Amino acid sequence: MKLRYLLAALCVCPLLAQAEIYKSVDKDGHVTYSSSPIKGGKRIILEPSSTSSSSSSAPRQRSESSSPRDFPRVDGATQRGRDDTRRRILEEELTTEEKLLAEARQNLKTGEDMPEVYRGKDGKTYRNVGKYDEKIKTLNDQVELHQGNVDALKTELSKLK
Repeated sequence: MKLRYLLAALCVCPLLAQAEIYKSVDKDGHVTYSSSPIKGGKRIILEPSSTSSSSSSAPRQRSESSSPRDFPRVDGATQRGRDDTRRRILEEELTTEEKLLAEARQNLKTGEDMPEVYRGKDGKTYRNVGKYDEKIKTLNDQVELHQGNVDALKTELSKLK
């Protein structure tokens, strides 16, 4: 019951939310809250309420790019170096993927030009349409994979400053 009163007081009176609060749990598991230190109790650290009267009347807005105060910061030169390294890596990956895409397209063209065949018991040559379709599907999948990678890398490169 004491907890309900304490929580109600914290919600109703923002000034109390700024006070120090202590929590103690006895051997039977009963929890006690107090505004003064309790033997065996621990201090509870509360963040200031955004609705407190001590804050400015204008609402504080957190921008998407803001970060916590203790977040590590780097200087501009270090960040430019990191960005340059990232750009170089992406460009190298793009070059590699473009080569793989060209190779996959060539493999697809070669595969389309060479149908799958087998010899029947009568000695005649027949086309194996199922095997051909499976081979072409695999080669098409490779082309699509590398094309998707090229597109993704180009998108990432376009986002760099």
